[in-house]
Amino acid sequence: MPRVDLVLSAQAPRLTDSNAVEAARSLFGVVAVAARDLGSERDRTFALEDRAGRPRAILKASNSSEDPEVLDMEAAAALHVTAVDPGLRLAVPWRAKEPRDTEPAGPASPGDDPAGLRAKWWGGDVAHWVRLYDVLPGQSAIDPGALDDAALIAWGETTARLGLALRGFSHPRAKRTMLWDVQHALLARRMLGDIRSRAQRQLVRRILDEYARTIVPVWSRLRAQVLHTDLTVENTLTDGAGLITGIVDFGDMSHTALLTDLASVLDSLAIGREGDEPFRLARLVLDGYQRRLELEELELGALGVLWAARSALTIAISSWRVAHGLEQEGFAERYDYAERARMIETILTVGWPEVAARLGAPAPAPDTGALAKRRAAAFGPTLEPLFYDVPLHVTAADGVWITDTHGRRHLDAYNNVPCIGHGHPRVSTAVARQNRRINTHMRYLHPAAIELAERLIALCPPGLDTVLLVNSGSEANDLAWRIATAVTGRRGGLCTAFAYHGITDATAALSPETWPEGPPPEHVETWEPPDPYRRTNLDPAGFAAALTRLSARGLPPAAAILDGLITSDRIADLGPGYVQELVRQTRAAGGLWIADEVQAGHARTGETMWAFERFGVIPDFVTLGKPMGNGHPVAAVITRGEIISQLQGHTTLFSTFGGNPVSTAAALAVLDVIDDERVLERVHATGRALRTALTDLAATHDTIGDIRIIGLACGIELVTDPATRTPEGARTRAVRDGLRHRGVLVGTTGRDGNILKIRPPLAFTTEHVPILVNALADTLTETDSTRSDSSLSSLSRSV
Repeated sequence: MPRVDLVLSAQAPRLTDSNAVEAARSLFGVVAVAARDLGSERDRTFALEDRAGRPRAILKASNSSEDPEVLDMEAAAALHVTAVDPGLRLAVPWRAKEPRDTEPAGPASPGDDPAGLRAKWWGGDVAHWVRLYDVLPGQSAIDPGALDDAALIAWGETTARLGLALRGFSHPRAKRTMLWDVQHALLARRMLGDIRSRAQRQLVRRILDEYARTIVPVWSRLRAQVLHTDLTVENTLTDGAGLITGIVDFGDMSHTALLTDLASVLDSLAIGREGDEPFRLARLVLDGYQRRLELEELELGALGVLWAARSALTIAISSWRVAHGLEQEGFAERYDYAERARMIETILTVGWPEVAARLGAPAPAPDTGALAKRRAAAFGPTLEPLFYDVPLHVTAADGVWITDTHGRRHLDAYNNVPCIGHGHPRVSTAVARQNRRINTHMRYLHPAAIELAERLIALCPPGLDTVLLVNSGSEANDLAWRIATAVTGRRGGLCTAFAYHGITDATAALSPETWPEGPPPEHVETWEPPDPYRRTNLDPAGFAAALTRLSARGLPPAAAILDGLITSDRIADLGPGYVQELVRQTRAAGGLWIADEVQAGHARTGETMWAFERFGVIPDFVTLGKPMGNGHPVAAVITRGEIISQLQGHTTLFSTFGGNPVSTAAALAVLDVIDDERVLERVHATGRALRTALTDLAATHDTIGDIRIIGLACGIELVTDPATRTPEGARTRAVRDGLRHRGVLVGTTGRDGNILKIRPPLAFTTEHVPILVNALADTLTETDSTRSDSSLSSLSRSV
C-alpha cells in the first residue's frame, strides 16, 4: 500500500489499562482508579473511571505514525466548531499539565495553542501522543434501525450544522489522502483481493467502476471544504430519542466534497433497511440537511454513487485491515459486510438514474411522445393544445433561452411571464430564502406585502392608493369586476372583440377569444378596436354603439376593461385620444374603467411602467399578473380608497395565498431588477432595433402586411396579398413552426391567427434581434418557396 496508508497500516499503541490511568494522572492531572478499553480502529481509547465506575474522562493514545500537526488540526477544528456553533457538542481536548501545575488544566478554549493539548507518552521505545477529552452525554453505537423519522431528520440537520460550522475552517494539513474519504475511493481497487467473499468483491468493483465513470469527471465541480468525513453511529453519541448529543473522533478529517459527511451518514444509518426504506430514510435525512444547507443539482445527482462508494469503502478497508492483521475480525464485524452488500445490491437494482431521482435530483426526461399521451390522458381534451408541429419538450431555461431535452437552446421570443428573464437569480434567491424563513397569509403582520403595496402605489398616479394582492391575472380581473359590480349596482360589461382577461366565470365572460359556440353572455358587449393596417374602427364609435346596446337591454355598464396593447385582438399602438374618449364615455354612462396590465405592464412598452400611463388616463382599477413575480404566482388590483371604502361593512377581502411573503418577495425582486437593470431604457432601445430590422426584412417579403411594435410587444401580420390584405393564418402557423425548428420561439394571435406574436422576456436585448430576424427571414423564404410550389401545382392541375 502507498505511504499515505501508514496511519491505517500502523499497529495500535500498546497501552495497558494501568498505563492509561498513569498517563491521565501524570500528563493531565486527572486521577482515575480504572480504565476501560473502548476499542478503536488504529488508536487506543480508554474511559477513565472513578471508584463508582463512572467515566470521568476519555483518554486517546494515537499510533506512532500520526503527525502531531494533524492532531493539532483536529483539536483546532473542534475548538472552531464549538466557537461557531456552541449548540453542537464535540469532544474538546484538555490542556496538558505543566510540570508546576498541581491541578488539572481542564478543557481547552478557543484561542488555545493546539500543541498544548497533547502530551507525549513513552511505551517502551515508542512514543505516542496522548490527548484527554471530557465525557460527552449520551450513548454510543446505537442501533440505526431504531431511529424514528424525527431522529433521521435531526441527524441530517446536525450533519449540515457541522458542515456549516467547519465552512470557515482551514488548515495546511487538511489536504491529505485518507482512505475513508470517498474522494480517494479508487485506492480501494488495491484492496479488492482482500475481500474474501467473491460476491462482495464484485459488488465493490462495480461501485468503484461507477465512481470512476460518473464521479471522477465532476469531482472538481463539487463544493468542497474541511469536513469530519467519518460521521457515523460509531463516532456520535445520542440520547434516548436517537438525537445526536456529541460528535467525536476527527481523526479522518480532510478537505473534501461537502457530500462526504452525508455519504458517511447514509451508509451508517441505512444498514438493515430493505425495499424503498433506504431511500425514504435518505430523503428524510436530506430534508433535515437542507433545512440548513441546500444541495445543488449536481450534488444531488452524485450523492447516490458517493453513498454506495462509502459502503464499498467500508467493506474494502476493513477487509484489508483484517487480512493484514491490523484489526481483529471480531472488531471488524461491527461494519456488517453482508448488510452493506445488500444495501449496494439494492442501489444497483434500482439503477443509478432512478437512485438520483429518488434522492431529489432531476429525473431523466421521459420520451416526448409518451409524455404527450400522458398529458392528453391526464388533462382531457379541453386543455389548449401543445404549441408547434413538433411539441417542445423543455428541461431548463436561463434569461431568454429555453433548453430542450436534447440540450438544444431556443431563443424565447414569446414568453412574457418571466418578464426579467427565466431563472433570474434575484427572484430565485428571494423566493428560496423567504420560503425557508416563513410563508403564511395576511392575517399575520409581515412587512413584505406592505412594502410591495407601497411601492406599487408609488408607481401609480395620485388617487390609486389601495392595493389588493391575489395570485393570478384572472383573479385580479375577477376581483376588479366584482368590486365594480358591487359599488355601481350594475352588471353590464364591455371588452374588445377578441379580448382575453381570464378563466374565472366572471373574466371568461369578458374573454371573447375563448367563448364557446353559441350566444355570447347577455351582460357583455364588445367593440372592435382600431385596425391601423386596414384603417378601420379608428374612432370610438363602435364603443359608443356597444354602450347603447347594453343600455337597450337594461344592462348599464358596471365597467369596461382594456388590455392596453390589445394583445389578443391584434397588438396595436392605441392613441391617447382614442383611449381617453373610451374612458370618458364609460364614466359618463356610470361605469368604471379597468386597465388590464397583465400583459402590457411591468415596463413592456419601454416607455412607461404601465401601458395606461401612455394614454394620459387614470383608471379606476389597475390589474397586474403574469410578469409580476417572474413566473411565481402573484397578482394585484390597484384601485382608489374611496371605491374600496364603499364595501366596508358589507364584505371583507381575503385570499389565502394572496400577499404571502414568498410571492411578495418575488414581486419585490422584480421591481428591484426593473430599476437596477434599467429595463425601461433597455426595452426601448431593443424595440427600436427590432423595428428597424423587421422593416428592412418586410421590404423583401410582400407577405409581411404590417409590423406593429410597442417596446417589446410586436405583431407581424402575414397576408396572402398586400393589395387585398387578406389574413393568412395557415402560413402564419407554418412560419411559427419553422421558427421553432430554427431555435426561435414565437406565438400567434388575432382572430384569424395570422399575426406572429413576439413578446419575449425583457432580458431580450439588441444582440438577440439578429438571431430572431435572420431565423424569420430564412423561414419566410422557405415558406415562400413552399407557397409558390403549391400555386404552380394548382395551376398545373387546372390546365
